[in-house]
Amino acid sequence: MRRSDRSGADRTRRGAVAMGSAAALALTAIIPLSAASADEITDLGTASDHGVAAEPAGLQAESSPTGAWLVETEGTPTSRGGSPSVNSRHAREVIAEAQELGVDLSVRSELGSLWTGLSVTMSDADAALLAGADGVQAVFPVLPLELPPTPTSDVVPEMVSAITMTGADIAQSELGYDGEGIAVGIIDTGVDYHHPDLGGSGSETTFPTERVPVGYDFVGDDYNADDSSVDFQPVPAPDPDPDDCQSHGTHVAGIVGADGDPADGGVRGVAPGVTFGAYRVFGCDGSTTSDIMIEAMERALEDGMDVVNMSIGAAFASWPEYPTAVASAALVDAGVVVVASIGNEGDLGLWAAGAPGVGDDVIGVASYDNVEFMANSFGTQPDGAVYPYISAASAADAPTSGELPLAIADLPLACEPLAGDYSGQAVIVQRGDCSFHIKAVNAQDAGAAAMVLYNNAPGLVSPTVEGETPITIPVPSLSLDDGLTLVAAVEEGTATELVWSDETISAPNPTGGLISDFSSYGMTADLQLKPDLGAPGGQIWSTMPLEQGGYGSKSGTSMASPHVAGAIALLLQARDDLDPGEIKDVLQNSADPTLWSLNTDFGLLEPVFRQGAGMLDIDAAILSTTRVSPGAIELGESEHGPVSRTVTLHNDGGTDVTYTVSAEDAIATGGDPDDPTFLYGVSSVDAPSQITVPAGSSVSVDVTIAPSADLEQAQYGGYLTLMPEDGEPIRVPYVGYAGDYQGVPLLTDIGYGLPVLGQLTACDRLIGADCTMNGEWDLMPDGATYSMADGDVPTFLVHLEHPAQSLEMTVYAAVDGERGAAIGPTATFLATEHVGRSGGAEAFTPYTWDGVLASVYRAGRHNTEWSVPDGDYIIGLTVVNALGDPENPDHMESADTAVFTIDRDGDGNPPSEFREQLRDVPPKMKGQLRCIVDGRC
Repeated sequence: MRRSDRSGADRTRRGAVAMGSAAALALTAIIPLSAASADEITDLGTASDHGVAAEPAGLQAESSPTGAWLVETEGTPTSRGGSPSVNSRHAREVIAEAQELGVDLSVRSELGSLWTGLSVTMSDADAALLAGADGVQAVFPVLPLELPPTPTSDVVPEMVSAITMTGADIAQSELGYDGEGIAVGIIDTGVDYHHPDLGGSGSETTFPTERVPVGYDFVGDDYNADDSSVDFQPVPAPDPDPDDCQSHGTHVAGIVGADGDPADGGVRGVAPGVTFGAYRVFGCDGSTTSDIMIEAMERALEDGMDVVNMSIGAAFASWPEYPTAVASAALVDAGVVVVASIGNEGDLGLWAAGAPGVGDDVIGVASYDNVEFMANSFGTQPDGAVYPYISAASAADAPTSGELPLAIADLPLACEPLAGDYSGQAVIVQRGDCSFHIKAVNAQDAGAAAMVLYNNAPGLVSPTVEGETPITIPVPSLSLDDGLTLVAAVEEGTATELVWSDETISAPNPTGGLISDFSSYGMTADLQLKPDLGAPGGQIWSTMPLEQGGYGSKSGTSMASPHVAGAIALLLQARDDLDPGEIKDVLQNSADPTLWSLNTDFGLLEPVFRQGAGMLDIDAAILSTTRVSPGAIELGESEHGPVSRTVTLHNDGGTDVTYTVSAEDAIATGGDPDDPTFLYGVSSVDAPSQITVPAGSSVSVDVTIAPSADLEQAQYGGYLTLMPEDGEPIRVPYVGYAGDYQGVPLLTDIGYGLPVLGQLTACDRLIGADCTMNGEWDLMPDGATYSMADGDVPTFLVHLEHPAQSLEMTVYAAVDGERGAAIGPTATFLATEHVGRSGGAEAFTPYTWDGVLASVYRAGRHNTEWSVPDGDYIIGLTVVNALGDPENPDHMESADTAVFTIDRDGDGNPPSEFREQLRDVPPKMKGQLRCIVDGRC
């Protein structure tokens, strides 16, 4: 929620950094770099056509806010020169104003170093009321942040192969950098400082240590903010010891800077000379919250970190205005380089990147697959072939000896019960159309002793078969190529038996160097480029807590982000004159974009809004003497024609440099954001064809870009390449939206008639009126009656197809089956801004109303929340498109529930009861309610 300032204009984010002055310039005439075929669009199919869209799983509820809010107050963060005493005064003023408004809140924490405000608990209605208070700038829900799924697998890639992909090996061995003197903060699950590769003794080590000299545990072992978990325990118990009982943070720290000996089984990270700050924000399991993340960022600034890594994010929180993104940007402005994973929701479509990685000047990181790995294997007979595999999570362990007859499933996808009897056999099944669990259940029910799963897209997949029915058979997973080879061998009769083995084999990863299938798509909701660049994150071997074996393999953008953080430590050691913005520019300029991971045969580049500038190239960044700022060109909407931006070329070297300029488009996406269509068209790019930058000087030039004229309602992008006469090229990604961004759909029915009234029928945990665990709702398009007890409250089930600027819900009287007047001046019980889209094709949010509205008084004994009388009502929903004008009806959508009845005692609401209940409403509302509900005006 965001209020207008007294001039009526909305507060906006800080604008882009102004360009430097131009120096002497030598260039040819401006000419179009693209060909006349710019209007031709090639349709390359949808995500589901390529087998990479999320498999259908039925309607899936997403959590709605359950009482915790971040209230942004006036003032300036102390990191930006603000006064602690002034910020505290503003916080006290807001608390006092809340009391005057009758808002019942409890303060969780006060924040002021990177973001000014309060974390509080209060109702949705009170949050909507407080958003309009004079001292309040905005109100945001406190979001839970889960650890991204990073399954530990039996694939054992070497960290050595990962660092060769980015030139970190060259930076270490040839250039002589190891990150010494650089402090890297790890905001995560803690760090096992006992680990020898992280400076520990290998047994009990006392914190702090030489390599982990600072840190803090903000939550304690038992903390778990996941209100859908049986282990939900949301009360932090901070202590000074940031030891890791989970594993994620230790794995991340090892990628940044483990200093073990690979020849002796240890791990050597990207920057083995760094020191760490360990900031633990997770318990041993479960989630954390965004306010605790901000507290950890403040501590990292206080402790003097040079770089902060956050392999954490709130998926689909794609607005840079969200507090963790704003706090991260403030941390950057304070001189700290901030790196964050962009997310692991690649199968869930577009606009999935999340805070804090979407923050201004934060380096949001995508993941590329490692180029090689070692994996468990099985053989086949009589042909003697050997197949590397990944074991599915939640399946039975694969044996290390024995044989099974091989068979191909009569239904190749096994999404329905199999007709054949596969007793005692290893049945071969392909990925696609349904969940891995459904396939495994059907194979298991057909008597199979194992299910051999193979991918439907290039490369390997790390599946999980977790589900209600336990899977008691092993499920080895093969690459697409190996799967097709195995199927052909079975059909030809050259492979009749599967032979289990304890052997591991080294194999090139068929998707090595390509974007990982799990890596999330951007852009941000306000059309900025995210991710910014990428690094290896698929199948990475690193440190684990000693009690968990000391080493393990994980995959995720969580593993890519620390690779970049370590690389930045090397860059800072080599070039300590660079500020955080310049570091981001240099890394983007030197990165290497890669081919489209879904079909490299086309020779087209992966979407810019999925790989950013490309694969990190750290040795090139260290050795570069020129750079372009900004490091990316963000074009916004193309609705009004071509867009011009100014870029500045800086030459810190001793000789003039002349560049030849070219442009290349990457793949665009349009259509359904849950199952996007991949498109290719050529943009019109006008820029100088040659640019000369004098030594020790800078040159500014204008670049004008328009998408292909036939590209409609699509994200698009590409790369400017500046090729010198001698040396490495500089690349600048460009990204934009082709069409009218305010014309995208928001409220879609997803085949279930949403948005629609719902009625809770089952729930394992209620917090207030919200079901947070295993909720089930009946769809009630014709209305319902609610008792207002045990979660039986009016609930609006909403799917949001795209990010929204704002979302409001207001309760109205129902008069003769139609929407009447709003129930008083505080009838809007939910009002929030900067809302991310729903997280999947069948995801919805159950927005509840407990029948309570905020106070209509500013003082006195009636200055409290109040409950509406029993009766008939309608809830109205209004959403405004991202970057839209709330006064323009073309920029918004609305929907109403069916008429519903509140009947707390089940007596049918006789007229006499309404008159009795009027005694309990605020005096100011008695006359209004008689008029708008009872018709007695």
